[in-house]
Amino acid sequence: MLYAVTHRTVYRYGSNVSVSHHVAHLHPREFPGQQVTDFEFQVEPVPAANAARVDFYGNEAMIFAIEEPHDLLIVTARSRVRVTPRNLPVAALTPAWEQVRARCANNLLTPDSAMGEFRFDSPLITRKPAFADYAAASFPKDCPLLQGISDFTARIFSDFKFDRRATSVATPLDEVFKERRGVCQDFAHLAIAGLRSLGLPARYVSGYIETQPMPGRPRLIGADASHAWFSVWCPEFDWIDADPTNNLLPGDRYISIAWGRDFSDLSPLRGVVVGGGKHGLTVGVTITPIDEA
Repeated sequence: MLYAVTHRTVYRYGSNVSVSHHVAHLHPREFPGQQVTDFEFQVEPVPAANAARVDFYGNEAMIFAIEEPHDLLIVTARSRVRVTPRNLPVAALTPAWEQVRARCANNLLTPDSAMGEFRFDSPLITRKPAFADYAAASFPKDCPLLQGISDFTARIFSDFKFDRRATSVATPLDEVFKERRGVCQDFAHLAIAGLRSLGLPARYVSGYIETQPMPGRPRLIGADASHAWFSVWCPEFDWIDADPTNNLLPGDRYISIAWGRDFSDLSPLRGVVVGGGKHGLTVGVTITPIDEA
């Protein structure tokens, strides 16, 4: 499937910003199963300096600076991305989760132990016995890894309520776990915390999911949104994605933008400004399937 994606971010400031520096993670990833055929990045006002770089995790980041007074910032990323269905392994044929844990903790450098860096704490995710206990119900002795992941994803979907008003970017994971409410970012962080607390490597993925309009209704411009899910390392099968917000193993309706330890590694847009006072933020995402026939 080929998708056209437009991601538009608008900041309106209460007073002039004299200078600002920003980093954007809005360029989709390239990997088997996902190909970026076109990408355009626009900033208003026009930056005094801008550059692209690849970060530690292989994500492409856009860096820009605005050095003129402004009370409005508009950042627009337009992409065309081709996504093909993902070939998932048969769950029962994936290795037992204890074997994966042992292989990723090996002192010898192997592809499995290299992925072990995702077993440790990160800025927004701390391993705790409570998270391990919650995840452990999905991982009995000798359970194949993907069977456990599917069960764990379904339990988060069932036990937690999606509520946009319940949390913010600053809400601690302990509070999400206690209140059983949050958004996709929270549920991805919770899943990663549980898996890492069991000793399994898991990473955070940001991206988009194509939403379907109601039958007979037009597709609305800007009605889609950024999404987040997680991946777990599975020897012989690479990284396997799972989406606890929707209880799905992502397929060709998902577009991956970036991945890292947690949200702090790959915020879509962050920066430092001088001045501005209070500000308002508006984000609109439009995902349009393109009929190549």
